[in-house]
Amino acid sequence: MSIRKNMLRSFCVRTFCLLTVIALLASGCSDDQPTPAAKRDTDNTISIMVPLHQSKPPNNDLIEALQKMTGTALNIEWVPNDIYRDRMINAIETNSLKKVTFVSQTDYVFVKNAIRSNMFWEIGPYLDLYPNLKTLNKSILEETTIDGKLYGLYAERPPSRQGIILRKDWLDKLGLKPPGSLDELYNVLKQFTYGDPDGNGRQDTVGLADRSDLIFGAFKTLSSYFGTPNGWALQEGKFIPDFATPEYMNTMNYMKKLYDDGLINKDFPVTSKQVQRYMLISGKAGAVIGTMQDAPKLSDEMTKINPQAELTLANRILGPKGYGVWSIESFSGLFMFSKKAIKTEEELRSILAFYDRLMKPDASNLLQYGIQGVHYTVKDGKALIIKKANESRNADVMPLEALLIANLSNPAILKIHEEGQDPLFVMADRLTADNNNMLIRNPTENLTSPTYDSTGAELWQIIYNATYNYMLGRIDAAGFRSEIVNWERKGGSNIIEEYNEAYAKLKAQSINR
Repeated sequence: MSIRKNMLRSFCVRTFCLLTVIALLASGCSDDQPTPAAKRDTDNTISIMVPLHQSKPPNNDLIEALQKMTGTALNIEWVPNDIYRDRMINAIETNSLKKVTFVSQTDYVFVKNAIRSNMFWEIGPYLDLYPNLKTLNKSILEETTIDGKLYGLYAERPPSRQGIILRKDWLDKLGLKPPGSLDELYNVLKQFTYGDPDGNGRQDTVGLADRSDLIFGAFKTLSSYFGTPNGWALQEGKFIPDFATPEYMNTMNYMKKLYDDGLINKDFPVTSKQVQRYMLISGKAGAVIGTMQDAPKLSDEMTKINPQAELTLANRILGPKGYGVWSIESFSGLFMFSKKAIKTEEELRSILAFYDRLMKPDASNLLQYGIQGVHYTVKDGKALIIKKANESRNADVMPLEALLIANLSNPAILKIHEEGQDPLFVMADRLTADNNNMLIRNPTENLTSPTYDSTGAELWQIIYNATYNYMLGRIDAAGFRSEIVNWERKGGSNIIEEYNEAYAKLKAQSINR
Protein backbone atom coordinates (compact mmCIF):
# COMPACT_ATOMS: atom_id res chain seq x y z
CA MET A 1 0.00 0.00 0.00
CA SER A 2 1.46 3.38 -1.02
CA ILE A 3 2.17 6.19 1.38
CA ARG A 4 -0.43 8.34 -0.33
CA LYS A 5 -3.14 5.75 0.31
CA ASN A 6 -2.14 5.68 3.95
CA MET A 7 -2.27 9.44 4.01
CA LEU A 8 -5.85 9.47 2.73
CA ARG A 9 -6.80 7.72 5.93
CA SER A 10 -6.30 10.92 7.87
CA PHE A 11 -7.55 11.74 11.31
CA CYS A 12 -9.99 14.18 9.76
CA VAL A 13 -11.09 13.43 6.24
CA ARG A 14 -12.63 16.85 5.73
CA THR A 15 -9.42 18.62 6.68
CA PHE A 16 -7.30 16.46 4.45
CA CYS A 17 -9.58 16.97 1.48
CA LEU A 18 -9.36 20.72 1.94
CA LEU A 19 -5.57 20.59 2.06
CA THR A 20 -5.48 18.44 -1.05
CA VAL A 21 -7.57 20.98 -2.97
CA ILE A 22 -5.26 23.76 -1.79
CA ALA A 23 -2.24 21.74 -2.86
CA LEU A 24 -3.64 21.15 -6.34
CA LEU A 25 -4.52 24.79 -6.77
CA ALA A 26 -1.11 25.90 -5.55
CA SER A 27 0.79 23.50 -7.76
CA GLY A 28 -1.30 24.50 -10.76
CA CYS A 29 -0.79 28.23 -10.28
CA SER A 30 2.90 28.55 -9.58
CA ASP A 31 6.10 26.75 -8.82
CA ASP A 32 7.68 26.98 -5.40
CA GLN A 33 10.58 29.38 -5.37
CA PRO A 34 13.67 28.63 -3.31
CA THR A 35 15.10 31.18 -0.95
CA PRO A 36 16.43 34.14 -2.99
CA ALA A 37 19.88 33.59 -1.49
CA ALA A 38 19.89 29.92 -2.46
CA LYS A 39 22.61 28.62 -4.70
CA ARG A 40 22.03 26.18 -7.49
CA ASP A 41 21.99 22.71 -5.96
CA THR A 42 25.42 21.13 -6.37
CA ASP A 43 27.35 18.53 -4.43
CA ASN A 44 28.60 21.33 -2.18
CA THR A 45 25.15 22.81 -1.57
CA ILE A 46 22.80 21.59 1.12
CA SER A 47 19.26 21.44 -0.24
CA ILE A 48 16.57 21.48 2.44
CA MET A 49 12.77 21.31 2.34
CA VAL A 50 11.00 22.82 5.36
CA PRO A 51 7.48 24.04 6.12
CA LEU A 52 6.68 27.75 6.04
CA HIS A 53 4.33 28.71 8.87
CA GLN A 54 4.29 32.43 8.04
CA SER A 55 3.13 34.31 4.97
CA LYS A 56 6.59 34.62 3.39
CA PRO A 57 10.12 33.18 3.73
CA PRO A 58 12.67 34.86 5.99
CA ASN A 59 14.52 38.00 4.98
CA ASN A 60 17.24 37.32 2.42
CA ASP A 61 19.82 39.11 4.60
CA LEU A 62 19.26 36.54 7.35
CA ILE A 63 19.86 33.61 5.01
CA GLU A 64 23.04 35.22 3.72
CA ALA A 65 24.18 35.82 7.30
CA LEU A 66 23.53 32.15 8.11
CA GLN A 67 25.46 30.98 5.03
CA LYS A 68 28.41 33.24 5.86
CA MET A 69 28.38 32.20 9.51
CA THR A 70 28.37 28.46 8.73
CA GLY A 71 30.42 28.57 5.52
CA THR A 72 27.64 26.70 3.76
CA ALA A 73 25.70 27.19 0.52
CA LEU A 74 22.00 26.58 1.17
CA ASN A 75 19.16 25.83 -1.21
CA ILE A 76 16.05 26.03 0.98
CA GLU A 77 12.62 25.20 -0.39
CA TRP A 78 10.01 26.88 1.82
CA VAL A 79 6.71 25.06 1.34
CA PRO A 80 3.51 26.54 2.83
CA ASN A 81 2.55 24.43 5.83
CA ASP A 82 -0.98 23.83 4.53
CA ILE A 83 0.34 21.83 1.57
CA TYR A 84 3.57 20.57 3.10
CA ARG A 85 2.43 17.01 3.78
CA ASP A 86 1.24 16.51 0.23
CA ARG A 87 4.47 17.92 -1.21
CA MET A 88 6.65 15.84 1.10
CA ILE A 89 4.87 12.60 0.30
CA ASN A 90 4.98 13.35 -3.41
CA ALA A 91 8.76 13.80 -3.11
CA ILE A 92 9.02 10.42 -1.37
CA GLU A 93 6.87 8.62 -3.92
CA THR A 94 8.77 10.14 -6.86
CA ASN A 95 12.13 9.65 -5.11
CA SER A 96 12.92 13.35 -5.59
CA LEU A 97 13.75 14.30 -2.03
CA LYS A 98 16.07 17.13 -1.13
CA LYS A 99 19.22 16.19 0.74
CA VAL A 100 17.44 17.15 3.96
CA THR A 101 13.68 16.96 4.50
CA PHE A 102 11.74 17.99 7.57
CA VAL A 103 9.09 15.45 8.61
CA SER A 104 6.60 16.53 11.27
CA GLN A 105 5.82 14.16 14.13
CA THR A 106 2.22 13.79 12.97
CA ASP A 107 3.40 12.83 9.46
CA TYR A 108 6.08 10.43 10.69
CA VAL A 109 3.74 7.46 10.33
CA PHE A 110 3.55 8.09 6.57
CA VAL A 111 7.34 7.92 6.25
CA LYS A 112 8.02 4.72 8.16
CA ASN A 113 7.69 2.47 5.13
CA ALA A 114 10.13 4.68 3.22
CA ILE A 115 12.57 4.41 6.12
CA ARG A 116 12.27 0.64 6.10
CA SER A 117 12.81 0.71 2.33
CA ASN A 118 16.27 2.21 2.90
CA MET A 119 15.46 5.67 1.50
CA PHE A 120 17.05 7.52 4.43
CA TRP A 121 20.43 7.41 6.12
CA GLU A 122 20.66 5.96 9.60
CA ILE A 123 22.51 8.65 11.56
CA GLY A 124 22.74 7.13 15.04
CA PRO A 125 26.31 5.81 14.64
CA TYR A 126 27.60 9.28 13.66
CA LEU A 127 26.24 11.52 16.42
CA ASP A 128 29.08 10.91 18.88
CA LEU A 129 31.53 12.29 16.30
CA TYR A 130 30.22 15.83 16.80
CA PRO A 131 30.63 17.91 19.98
CA ASN A 132 27.10 19.32 19.94
CA LEU A 133 25.11 16.52 18.32
CA LYS A 134 26.42 14.07 20.89
CA THR A 135 24.72 16.14 23.61
CA LEU A 136 21.24 15.67 22.14
CA ASN A 137 18.67 14.45 24.64
CA LYS A 138 18.83 10.64 24.71
CA SER A 139 15.21 10.19 25.80
CA ILE A 140 13.92 12.36 22.93
CA LEU A 141 16.15 10.52 20.47
CA GLU A 142 14.66 7.28 21.80
CA GLU A 143 11.15 8.60 21.04
CA THR A 144 12.12 9.00 17.38
CA THR A 145 13.62 5.55 16.79
CA ILE A 146 12.34 3.15 14.16
CA ASP A 147 13.17 -0.47 14.90
CA GLY A 148 15.73 0.75 17.41
CA LYS A 149 17.58 2.98 14.91
CA LEU A 150 17.91 6.78 14.59
CA TYR A 151 17.14 8.48 11.29
CA GLY A 152 16.66 12.14 12.13
CA LEU A 153 17.69 15.19 14.14
CA TYR A 154 14.79 16.44 16.19
CA ALA A 155 13.08 19.80 16.51
CA GLU A 156 11.92 20.10 20.09
CA ARG A 157 8.64 21.18 21.65
CA PRO A 158 7.10 21.28 25.14
CA PRO A 159 5.31 18.04 25.99
CA SER A 160 2.08 19.90 26.78
CA ARG A 161 0.93 23.42 26.02
CA GLN A 162 -2.74 22.63 26.61
CA GLY A 163 -5.02 24.78 28.73
CA ILE A 164 -8.02 27.11 28.67
CA ILE A 165 -8.06 30.61 27.16
CA LEU A 166 -10.80 32.76 28.74
CA ARG A 167 -12.22 36.27 28.54
CA LYS A 168 -10.89 37.85 31.75
CA ASP A 169 -13.06 40.95 31.35
CA TRP A 170 -16.14 38.69 31.23
CA LEU A 171 -15.03 36.88 34.36
CA ASP A 172 -14.58 40.21 36.13
CA LYS A 173 -17.98 41.54 34.99
CA LEU A 174 -19.75 38.41 36.21
CA GLY A 175 -17.82 38.24 39.49
CA LEU A 176 -16.18 34.95 38.60
CA LYS A 177 -12.68 33.57 39.01
CA PRO A 178 -10.82 31.41 36.48
CA PRO A 179 -12.09 27.84 36.90
CA GLY A 180 -10.13 25.38 39.00
CA SER A 181 -12.37 22.32 38.64
CA LEU A 182 -14.64 20.71 36.07
CA ASP A 183 -17.73 21.93 37.93
CA GLU A 184 -16.37 25.47 38.06
CA LEU A 185 -15.54 25.30 34.35
CA TYR A 186 -19.13 24.26 33.59
CA ASN A 187 -20.45 27.17 35.67
CA VAL A 188 -18.16 29.69 33.94
CA LEU A 189 -19.28 28.47 30.51
CA LYS A 190 -22.91 28.67 31.62
CA GLN A 191 -22.51 32.25 32.84
CA PHE A 192 -20.65 33.18 29.66
CA THR A 193 -23.66 31.87 27.73
CA TYR A 194 -26.63 33.11 29.78
CA GLY A 195 -25.21 35.86 32.04
CA ASP A 196 -25.00 38.58 29.34
CA PRO A 197 -21.23 38.95 29.76
CA ASP A 198 -20.94 41.53 26.96
CA GLY A 199 -23.69 43.65 28.55
CA ASN A 200 -25.72 44.20 25.40
CA GLY A 201 -28.95 42.87 26.91
CA ARG A 202 -29.17 39.96 24.48
CA GLN A 203 -28.44 36.26 24.82
CA ASP A 204 -26.04 36.15 21.88
CA THR A 205 -22.89 34.62 23.36
CA VAL A 206 -21.75 31.06 23.94
CA GLY A 207 -19.41 29.80 26.64
CA LEU A 208 -17.05 27.57 24.65
CA ALA A 209 -16.02 27.73 20.99
CA ASP A 210 -14.76 24.37 19.74
CA ARG A 211 -13.79 22.86 16.39
CA SER A 212 -13.81 19.57 14.51
CA ASP A 213 -10.72 18.13 16.17
CA LEU A 214 -10.85 15.57 18.97
CA ILE A 215 -7.12 15.90 19.59
CA PHE A 216 -6.17 19.57 19.53
CA GLY A 217 -9.67 20.87 20.11
CA ALA A 218 -11.37 20.76 23.52
CA PHE A 219 -12.09 17.04 23.82
CA LYS A 220 -8.70 15.48 24.56
CA THR A 221 -7.71 18.18 27.04
CA LEU A 222 -11.04 17.85 28.88
CA SER A 223 -10.53 14.10 28.71
CA SER A 224 -7.21 14.37 30.52
CA TYR A 225 -8.92 16.43 33.25
CA PHE A 226 -11.16 13.40 33.76
CA GLY A 227 -8.09 11.19 34.06
CA THR A 228 -8.47 9.44 30.71
CA PRO A 229 -5.31 7.58 29.61
CA ASN A 230 -3.36 9.24 26.82
CA GLY A 231 -4.10 7.02 23.85
CA TRP A 232 -3.70 3.77 25.76
CA ALA A 233 -3.96 2.40 29.28
CA LEU A 234 -1.44 -0.22 30.35
CA GLN A 235 -2.99 -2.59 32.88
CA GLU A 236 -1.12 -5.68 34.06
CA GLY A 237 1.05 -5.64 30.94
CA LYS A 238 -1.91 -5.39 28.54
CA PHE A 239 -3.05 -2.39 26.53
CA ILE A 240 -6.55 -0.94 26.49
CA PRO A 241 -7.45 1.89 24.06
CA ASP A 242 -8.42 5.09 25.84
CA PHE A 243 -11.86 5.18 24.21
CA ALA A 244 -12.73 1.88 25.93
CA THR A 245 -12.25 3.38 29.42
CA PRO A 246 -14.91 4.85 31.76
CA GLU A 247 -13.04 8.16 31.81
CA TYR A 248 -13.48 8.58 28.06
CA MET A 249 -17.22 7.98 28.45
CA ASN A 250 -17.32 10.54 31.28
CA THR A 251 -15.69 13.09 28.98
CA MET A 252 -18.24 12.43 26.24
CA ASN A 253 -21.04 12.88 28.79
CA TYR A 254 -19.54 16.21 29.90
CA MET A 255 -19.27 17.44 26.31
CA LYS A 256 -22.78 16.17 25.58
CA LYS A 257 -24.10 18.20 28.53
CA LEU A 258 -22.34 21.30 27.22
CA TYR A 259 -24.01 20.66 23.87
CA ASP A 260 -27.45 19.87 25.27
CA ASP A 261 -27.35 22.94 27.54
CA GLY A 262 -26.27 25.25 24.73
CA LEU A 263 -22.91 26.13 26.26
CA ILE A 264 -20.89 25.22 23.16
CA ASN A 265 -21.33 26.18 19.51
CA LYS A 266 -23.88 23.79 18.06
CA ASP A 267 -21.87 23.18 14.90
CA PHE A 268 -18.61 22.35 16.69
CA PRO A 269 -18.20 18.96 14.92
CA VAL A 270 -17.80 20.78 11.58
CA THR A 271 -16.28 24.10 12.74
CA SER A 272 -12.85 25.04 11.41
CA LYS A 273 -10.06 26.43 13.57
CA GLN A 274 -10.37 29.76 11.77
CA VAL A 275 -14.07 30.05 12.63
CA GLN A 276 -13.41 28.93 16.20
CA ARG A 277 -10.76 31.63 16.62
CA TYR A 278 -13.06 34.26 15.12
CA MET A 279 -15.81 33.40 17.58
CA LEU A 280 -13.48 34.30 20.45
CA ILE A 281 -11.92 37.30 18.70
CA SER A 282 -15.29 38.80 17.75
CA GLY A 283 -16.83 38.36 21.20
CA LYS A 284 -19.26 35.59 20.28
CA ALA A 285 -17.59 33.09 22.64
CA GLY A 286 -15.86 33.40 25.99
CA ALA A 287 -13.40 30.51 25.95
CA VAL A 288 -11.44 28.07 23.81
CA ILE A 289 -9.55 25.00 24.99
CA GLY A 290 -6.27 24.26 23.27
CA THR A 291 -2.75 25.62 22.99
CA MET A 292 -2.13 28.38 25.53
CA GLN A 293 0.56 29.95 23.30
CA ASP A 294 -2.26 31.02 20.95
CA ALA A 295 -3.45 33.54 23.56
CA PRO A 296 -1.14 36.52 22.74
CA LYS A 297 -2.03 36.45 19.04
CA LEU A 298 -5.73 36.06 19.82
CA SER A 299 -5.50 38.98 22.23
CA ASP A 300 -3.82 41.18 19.61
CA GLU A 301 -6.59 40.52 17.11
CA MET A 302 -9.33 40.82 19.70
CA THR A 303 -8.29 44.23 21.01
CA LYS A 304 -8.37 45.63 17.49
CA ILE A 305 -12.13 44.97 17.59
CA ASN A 306 -12.70 45.69 21.28
CA PRO A 307 -9.88 47.53 23.11
CA GLN A 308 -11.46 46.62 26.47
CA ALA A 309 -11.31 42.88 25.83
CA GLU A 310 -8.83 40.94 27.95
CA LEU A 311 -7.78 37.30 28.10
CA THR A 312 -6.42 35.05 30.82
CA LEU A 313 -5.37 31.41 31.08
CA ALA A 314 -6.06 28.36 33.24
CA ASN A 315 -4.18 25.07 33.14
CA ARG A 316 -4.97 23.27 36.43
CA ILE A 317 -8.49 21.83 36.35
CA LEU A 318 -9.21 19.41 39.18
CA GLY A 319 -10.90 16.21 38.08
CA PRO A 320 -11.95 12.91 39.68
CA LYS A 321 -8.34 11.68 39.71
CA GLY A 322 -6.66 14.96 40.60
CA TYR A 323 -4.69 17.06 38.12
CA GLY A 324 -3.51 15.81 34.77
CA VAL A 325 -2.90 16.92 31.21
CA TRP A 326 -2.13 14.82 28.16
CA SER A 327 1.30 15.08 26.60
CA ILE A 328 2.72 14.62 23.15
CA GLU A 329 6.10 13.37 22.04
CA SER A 330 8.84 15.87 22.85
CA PHE A 331 9.80 16.26 19.19
CA SER A 332 7.73 18.25 16.72
CA GLY A 333 9.52 16.73 13.77
CA LEU A 334 12.75 15.38 12.33
CA PHE A 335 15.31 16.49 9.77
CA MET A 336 15.91 13.37 7.68
CA PHE A 337 18.63 12.64 5.14
CA SER A 338 17.95 11.19 1.68
CA LYS A 339 20.18 8.36 0.52
CA LYS A 340 19.56 9.20 -3.12
CA ALA A 341 20.41 12.88 -2.79
CA ILE A 342 23.31 12.31 -0.37
CA LYS A 343 25.42 9.81 -2.24
CA THR A 344 28.34 9.19 0.12
CA GLU A 345 29.04 8.82 3.81
CA GLU A 346 31.52 11.69 3.51
CA GLU A 347 28.80 14.01 2.24
CA LEU A 348 26.42 12.89 4.99
CA ARG A 349 29.06 13.66 7.60
CA SER A 350 29.60 17.15 6.16
CA ILE A 351 25.86 17.84 6.38
CA LEU A 352 25.74 16.58 9.94
CA ALA A 353 28.67 18.93 10.65
CA PHE A 354 26.46 21.79 9.39
CA TYR A 355 23.74 20.85 11.88
CA ASP A 356 26.33 20.54 14.62
CA ARG A 357 27.42 24.09 13.71
CA LEU A 358 23.82 25.31 13.96
CA MET A 359 23.83 24.39 17.65
CA LYS A 360 26.59 26.92 18.44
CA PRO A 361 25.52 30.22 20.10
CA ASP A 362 25.88 32.56 17.12
CA ALA A 363 23.93 30.37 14.67
CA SER A 364 21.27 29.12 17.07
CA ASN A 365 20.50 32.62 18.34
CA LEU A 366 20.36 33.94 14.78
CA LEU A 367 17.70 31.34 13.98
CA GLN A 368 15.81 32.05 17.20
CA TYR A 369 16.03 35.83 17.51
CA GLY A 370 17.56 37.33 14.37
CA ILE A 371 20.57 39.59 14.14
CA GLN A 372 21.95 40.94 17.40
CA GLY A 373 21.72 44.72 17.47
CA VAL A 374 19.00 44.71 14.82
CA HIS A 375 16.32 42.40 16.20
CA TYR A 376 17.52 41.89 19.77
CA THR A 377 20.10 42.88 22.34
CA VAL A 378 21.48 40.97 25.32
CA LYS A 379 20.48 42.11 28.81
CA ASP A 380 21.16 40.19 32.02
CA GLY A 381 22.35 37.29 29.90
CA LYS A 382 18.99 37.06 28.11
CA ALA A 383 17.70 38.07 24.68
CA LEU A 384 15.83 41.37 24.89
CA ILE A 385 13.66 41.93 21.83
CA ILE A 386 14.08 45.42 20.35
CA LYS A 387 10.58 46.84 20.46
CA LYS A 388 10.73 48.84 17.24
CA ALA A 389 12.04 45.76 15.40
CA ASN A 390 9.45 43.36 16.83
CA GLU A 391 7.16 43.51 13.79
CA SER A 392 9.99 42.86 11.34
CA ARG A 393 11.27 40.09 13.62
CA ASN A 394 7.88 38.36 13.50
CA ALA A 395 7.80 38.56 9.71
CA ASP A 396 11.43 37.89 8.86
CA VAL A 397 12.92 35.87 11.69
CA MET A 398 10.12 33.56 12.82
CA PRO A 399 10.25 31.45 9.62
CA LEU A 400 13.89 30.70 10.42
CA GLU A 401 12.85 28.83 13.56
CA ALA A 402 11.87 25.98 11.22
CA LEU A 403 15.60 25.24 10.82
CA LEU A 404 16.35 24.83 14.53
CA ILE A 405 17.20 21.53 16.17
CA ALA A 406 17.10 20.90 19.93
CA ASN A 407 15.57 24.35 20.23
CA LEU A 408 14.40 24.03 23.85
CA SER A 409 17.27 22.18 25.50
CA ASN A 410 20.24 23.71 23.67
CA PRO A 411 22.04 25.76 26.37
CA ALA A 412 23.57 27.96 23.66
CA ILE A 413 20.19 29.55 22.91
CA LEU A 414 19.55 32.58 25.08
CA LYS A 415 16.47 32.66 27.26
CA ILE A 416 14.10 35.47 26.35
CA HIS A 417 13.99 38.52 28.60
CA GLU A 418 10.53 39.24 30.01
CA GLU A 419 10.98 43.00 29.74
CA GLY A 420 8.55 44.38 27.19
CA GLN A 421 6.97 40.98 26.61
CA ASP A 422 3.21 40.51 26.48
CA PRO A 423 2.07 39.36 29.96
CA LEU A 424 0.00 36.65 28.25
CA PHE A 425 3.16 35.37 26.56
CA VAL A 426 4.91 35.19 29.92
CA MET A 427 1.89 33.55 31.55
CA ALA A 428 1.56 30.96 28.77
CA ASP A 429 5.23 30.01 29.15
CA ARG A 430 4.88 29.73 32.93
CA LEU A 431 1.77 27.53 32.78
CA THR A 432 3.29 25.40 30.02
CA ALA A 433 6.24 24.74 32.30
CA ASP A 434 3.81 23.92 35.12
CA ASN A 435 2.12 21.32 32.90
CA ASN A 436 5.31 19.29 33.15
CA ASN A 437 4.34 18.49 36.74
CA MET A 438 1.17 16.60 35.77
CA LEU A 439 1.79 14.95 32.42
CA ILE A 440 -0.18 11.93 31.25
CA ARG A 441 2.13 10.04 28.90
CA ASN A 442 1.22 7.71 26.07
CA PRO A 443 2.73 4.32 27.02
CA THR A 444 3.00 3.22 23.37
CA GLU A 445 5.35 6.06 22.31
CA ASN A 446 8.32 3.72 21.84
CA LEU A 447 6.34 0.76 20.52
CA THR A 448 5.53 -0.27 16.98
CA SER A 449 2.36 -1.79 15.58
CA PRO A 450 2.49 -2.59 11.84
CA THR A 451 -1.31 -2.58 11.69
CA TYR A 452 -1.46 0.86 13.28
CA ASP A 453 1.17 2.18 10.86
CA SER A 454 -0.80 0.92 7.84
CA THR A 455 -4.46 1.35 8.85
CA GLY A 456 -4.51 3.11 12.22
CA ALA A 457 -5.77 6.42 10.80
CA GLU A 458 -8.64 4.70 8.95
CA LEU A 459 -9.59 2.77 12.07
CA TRP A 460 -9.45 5.95 14.16
CA GLN A 461 -12.13 7.42 11.89
CA ILE A 462 -14.57 4.84 13.30
CA ILE A 463 -13.99 6.13 16.83
CA TYR A 464 -13.85 9.75 15.65
CA ASN A 465 -17.33 9.49 14.11
CA ALA A 466 -18.74 7.49 17.02
CA THR A 467 -17.49 10.02 19.57
CA TYR A 468 -19.14 12.94 17.80
CA ASN A 469 -22.34 10.96 17.21
CA TYR A 470 -22.55 10.15 20.92
CA MET A 471 -21.99 13.76 21.99
CA LEU A 472 -24.68 14.90 19.55
CA GLY A 473 -27.14 12.29 20.88
CA ARG A 474 -27.30 10.28 17.67
CA ILE A 475 -26.16 7.06 19.36
CA ASP A 476 -26.30 5.90 22.99
CA ALA A 477 -23.71 4.11 25.14
CA ALA A 478 -24.61 0.74 23.63
CA GLY A 479 -24.19 2.19 20.15
CA PHE A 480 -20.79 3.55 21.06
CA ARG A 481 -19.67 0.19 22.45
CA SER A 482 -20.76 -1.48 19.23
CA GLU A 483 -18.48 0.88 17.31
CA ILE A 484 -15.59 -0.21 19.53
CA VAL A 485 -16.38 -3.79 18.54
CA ASN A 486 -16.40 -2.65 14.91
CA TRP A 487 -12.97 -1.04 15.43
CA GLU A 488 -11.64 -4.29 16.94
CA ARG A 489 -13.09 -6.42 14.16
CA LYS A 490 -11.57 -4.29 11.38
CA GLY A 491 -8.07 -4.43 12.79
CA GLY A 492 -8.07 -2.82 16.22
CA SER A 493 -7.63 -6.17 17.95
CA ASN A 494 -4.47 -6.68 15.87
CA ILE A 495 -3.14 -3.32 17.05
CA ILE A 496 -3.75 -4.31 20.67
CA GLU A 497 -2.03 -7.66 20.17
CA GLU A 498 0.96 -6.09 18.40
CA TYR A 499 1.42 -3.46 21.11
CA ASN A 500 1.19 -6.18 23.77
CA GLU A 501 3.85 -8.22 21.98
CA ALA A 502 6.09 -5.17 21.44
CA TYR A 503 5.80 -4.22 25.10
CA ALA A 504 6.60 -7.76 26.27
CA LYS A 505 9.64 -7.85 23.97
CA LEU A 506 10.87 -4.46 25.18
CA LYS A 507 10.41 -5.49 28.79
CA ALA A 508 12.32 -8.72 28.21
CA GLN A 509 15.19 -6.84 26.57
CA SER A 510 15.32 -4.46 29.52
CA ILE A 511 15.54 -7.36 31.98
CA ASN A 512 18.31 -9.03 29.98
CA ARG A 513 20.53 -5.92 29.92
